[in-house]
Amino acid sequence: MIKQAIIPLAGLGTRLLPLTSVFPKELLPINGKPGIEYILDECIEAGVSEIIFIISKKKEMIKKYFNNDSFYKSIIKKKKDPRIIKEYKKIHFFRKKIKFVYQNKPLGTGDAVLKTKKLIKNDYFLLLLPDDLIMKKNCSKDMIKIHKKLKGSVMASMKVKKNNVDRWGIYSIKKNIDKSNFKISDVIEKPNTKDAPSNNAVIGRYILSKKIFHYLQNQKKGKGGEIHITDAIRRMILNQYLFIGHKFAGNYLDCGSMKGYIKSGIEISKL
Repeated sequence: MIKQAIIPLAGLGTRLLPLTSVFPKELLPINGKPGIEYILDECIEAGVSEIIFIISKKKEMIKKYFNNDSFYKSIIKKKKDPRIIKEYKKIHFFRKKIKFVYQNKPLGTGDAVLKTKKLIKNDYFLLLLPDDLIMKKNCSKDMIKIHKKLKGSVMASMKVKKNNVDRWGIYSIKKNIDKSNFKISDVIEKPNTKDAPSNNAVIGRYILSKKIFHYLQNQKKGKGGEIHITDAIRRMILNQYLFIGHKFAGNYLDCGSMKGYIKSGIEISKL
């Protein structure tokens, strides 16, 4: 069973400056709701019971957002506003499911995931990247179904433009399982256009075996001097671990850039 999810939140969010100069990007409102809450809703609906936030000391505001009881209680005591009461109950519900770990040096997603090693209890866990929103269809829930059926790791997949492959991890496809899923023979982090094996890109949803921690402990720094989760995954694939690419059915929104953030609010308002 997939009962734990990891969400890396320690990044500085420089693509959303100046908004993120004092405010974490994950708390920025998207159509009136903090972006991180869309990810939390996806986790809860998929059956996750514990969510591990990876933050840094510079992102303590995220922790405060979920632990601001005295503020809410004082406001509710004075106003008894049903909307505020509802929001407080929702935040309190989330807080009971959240644990925090710290990544104070920006050494990449692989390093961030490694910080959670002692907290992961079961053989597999869910990893969600908060810049990637998938709306209308719960991608995590669908991936969990595939994992239960095939007993392997699962990663979300989407076709991207060939001239944009250097922004993504890109899959080599071993063989198709069905119209929505395929076995992966390799994955390359941010390849050059001429070296990319396909235009099937890794999107920020993963079901991973906790055996990946062994690979991350010995993972050398990759592009940009960071420890990439994709590089560790690649080594596991080459060691014959089963990895499945899942072509998700939902609407993908990239809210990690200014253009994408603005577009996300507009698109969600239409749903």
